[in-house]
This record gives sequence, C-alpha cells and structure tokens, in this order.
Amino acid sequence: MTYTFIARMKVFPEKEKQFIYACNKMELAVKKKEPDTILYKFYKLREPFSYAVIESFKNEAGDKAHQNSDHFKEIVNDMIECIDGEYIREYLDPLE
Repeated sequence: MTYTFIARMKVFPEKEKQFIYACNKMELAVKKKEPDTILYKFYKLREPFSYAVIESFKNEAGDKAHQNSDHFKEIVNDMIECIDGEYIREYLDPLE
C-alpha cells in the first residue's frame, strides 16, 4: 500500500516568497534525486498565506528516506522558518 498524505500549513506573510522559493527547490530536488517517489507537489490554497503539499511514496520507508536525504536536510530549514504555527498531516488511503 502506498504511503500518502497531505500536509497543510500557513506561512508568515513576510516569508511567503522565501517559502515558495524553498518549495520549488525541494520539488526539483525530489524529482531529480528520488525516482521512487510517486508524487511530491506543493499547492497554494485559497485562504491567504496557506499552502499544502501532497506527498506519496511507495511505502513509509520512502518518506523516511526522503526526510533523511541530504537535499531535504539542506532545504527544510528554509521552509520551516517560514511556517506560522504547526503543519497538519492528513493521511490518505486508497479506496478498497
């Protein structure tokens, strides 16, 4: 079974450009360096300064490998310092 979730977050208005830059950088790194990742895409939500990322891996180990990758460690702090509050993960399971 795949390991898929959506994570929602708000960003500080003054950090929005930095956040978008870091998101684009992360998407590109994942695309180039994580060929087994099924989906990794950020979206701007309609509520101001709100974003979401959909991440889908073949299994939970894929998510752990992503979080332990050099490119993740290099980019993630630029994203985290932009987030206003906590992000919320919602796990998505395939229909039976």
